[in-house]
Amino acid sequence: MATLDVLDRLIALLEADEVATSNTSMRLPTALRDAAALAVAELGVAASTTSLTTRALRAALETALMQAVLDEHYRQHPGARPSLADVALATAEQLGSPLAERPELLRAAADQLSHRHPDADAHDVLLWAEAQLVATE
Repeated sequence: MATLDVLDRLIALLEADEVATSNTSMRLPTALRDAAALAVAELGVAASTTSLTTRALRAALETALMQAVLDEHYRQHPGARPSLADVALATAEQLGSPLAERPELLRAAADQLSHRHPDADAHDVLLWAEAQLVATE
């Protein structure tokens, strides 16, 4: 199935009503099953381990779907992908970091890190920029 067809089918399935159910046999690690039962019984995280498992599976599928849609969008429109510096600046703003007021520092840190550590993420950029500030104080 082509990528867009798969994404459309996933969306349709996740939007379908949840009245119809199916029995399924799942083999879970015993410790995970016991942790789920304890969390349901003692923390009230869900009405049952089945509903907890269902919610967790739905959340994982929705996350995978959102990432796949985003990846497909960037494949079709490569120029739309934000730079590491843009993501670091947005992260700083979301966290209320004072680095949000220093976009030039974040851009420089992102540039430096992207050469040294190609897999660096926005949090790495924030940490690098903060370390640079501390080193110059």
